[in-house]
Amino acid sequence: MKLLSKYTLFKFMPGLKNLFEYQRDWLGPDIKAGLSVSAVALPIAIAYAELTGVSPIVGLYACILPMIAYALFGSSRQLIIGPDAATCAIIAAVVAPLALSNPQVYLQLVIIMTFMTGIWCLIASKLHLGALADLLSRPILTGLLNGVAITIIIGQLNKVLGYTSNSNQLIEILYNLPVEIQTIHWPSFISSALTLALLILFRRFFSKLPAPLIVMVIMTFLAAFLAEQFNIDMIGEVRKSSSLPDFSNFPPGLLRELLVPSLNLALVSFVSLMLTARSFATKNRYEIDANAEFRALGIANILSAISQGFAVSGASSRTAVNDNVGGKTQLVSIIAAAVIAFVLFFMTAPLKYIPISSLGVVLIYATWSLIDFKNIRKLRKRDKAAFRLAIFTVVMVLTVGVIAGIGLAVLVGLMQFLRIIFRPTESLLGADEEGRIHSLSSNKEVKPIENTIIYRFNSPLTYFNIAYFKRRINQLVENSDGLESTEIKWVIIDAVSALTHSDVSVIAGLKELKKELNIKGIQILFAGRKTNLTQWLRVKETNKDWLLFNDLYLAVRYVQSITQIDEENQIENSDSNSTINTQETIRNKVEIDKNAPIISLSHYNALKPI
Repeated sequence: MKLLSKYTLFKFMPGLKNLFEYQRDWLGPDIKAGLSVSAVALPIAIAYAELTGVSPIVGLYACILPMIAYALFGSSRQLIIGPDAATCAIIAAVVAPLALSNPQVYLQLVIIMTFMTGIWCLIASKLHLGALADLLSRPILTGLLNGVAITIIIGQLNKVLGYTSNSNQLIEILYNLPVEIQTIHWPSFISSALTLALLILFRRFFSKLPAPLIVMVIMTFLAAFLAEQFNIDMIGEVRKSSSLPDFSNFPPGLLRELLVPSLNLALVSFVSLMLTARSFATKNRYEIDANAEFRALGIANILSAISQGFAVSGASSRTAVNDNVGGKTQLVSIIAAAVIAFVLFFMTAPLKYIPISSLGVVLIYATWSLIDFKNIRKLRKRDKAAFRLAIFTVVMVLTVGVIAGIGLAVLVGLMQFLRIIFRPTESLLGADEEGRIHSLSSNKEVKPIENTIIYRFNSPLTYFNIAYFKRRINQLVENSDGLESTEIKWVIIDAVSALTHSDVSVIAGLKELKKELNIKGIQILFAGRKTNLTQWLRVKETNKDWLLFNDLYLAVRYVQSITQIDEENQIENSDSNSTINTQETIRNKVEIDKNAPIISLSHYNALKPI
């Protein structure tokens, strides 16, 4: 009983299992990695809080409990969870129009949206929907991250350059930029330039040091003495709160407005987390549990909301720091959370001197890694449809916003998929001189079987493509696709690729097709899924009306055996009953003699492939 309860606990909390099996040799690397992660996470959390539109302290709240939660419930040993550029951009895009410039309502909306995101994740985990990680395809996610990165960078220009902007949307920002940039605040610009120069300097010559933290410490120290003199904006007093905001006056109607966006946020957060977790799990040779990751993300977001934080996801930059330093287990997250908690409780006073211009530069610096047009260019060579989808996603995110852009991109991606299902690729098959079946192509060694079409439909047959399937078979039989003067007597269907499940419309369509071909004196055979087709078509053992075979080779042997006997005996107009008996005898023989070679094909006429 104890073993069962322990097994159940470890299955529910994979991270706890690693901590129970902790080895002493891992402690040193984990402490070093924990300190390094916290050094990078601190300034980025504050910067992402600014991006979300909330107090910097909220960014720290969004780190502590979520990191501890993931350390216990997550299955990845390297993944670091925390504020993420994409999630912050989505929250800001959704909440800003609803809050109507009311800071109290704004924070309430952020917390509620985060809580709802966590609930969606827990529901998905309960329903075992870890496969949703594949819903946002790589082209969509690549386009999304590029679009979000460009939006963030342009949105930070007014902070970096110190001018006032009343525009919130990208198009308006760009439209008003030529006029607004004329009011540039030069001390803020110099502060930004110095911040950027220091970041580049540390990255080039001291790459192992936490550059964002060191640079922010330097700029905060300088701002404490010079900011007021040069009128440089600082983030101001950072107030800690020990209780949730008062929700008694919260308009309940706004919950409807957050329902779908929070679902979108849960999906984007999970997909982003899974991409990062999978890549590092593959690198370090272990497996992760997608449903456990959904549960861990849900619990982390709920705890973030309870602690007045905002939505979190997998943080690729901090995860990379963890892996590079040599972190071994989820203890890294606990150590990093402890360091951030120490800063929150004992070192918040200096935070008020952080210059907003420097914070904007750090945010741009952290976001720059999301821009990846190189992979988009690669898609152009590998898959033009994926390339167009990625470009479409970028454009939509930039023009209509993050939420609407994601929705449109997913819709277009589904339409591309449906187009493949509606009108899939297809191929005709033949055999070489050694009797091996291949697709017909320009390779002259592969030739069609005489009087026979072997057809492969590269998609599952469903109610919305069965009509197209029937039309294609009839077109081939009638020589409308360049099949020349070959007299077709047999049509062999590769059932493995086409008939994957029972569908009433499909079964009815196959019966109609069989009747249409029989009228033309053509027999239709199905190769593969014999057991399934016997059940779906309700074929009884005594009913030989349906010709079902275990694979293509048996179907071809059956056709060629009948052809050989017809040629040898010169049967032209035999009695129908004797023909049925002859076919039945040959079929039984063919099914037994599975190793019989396919007869020579050297004298067969060539068929042109589709």
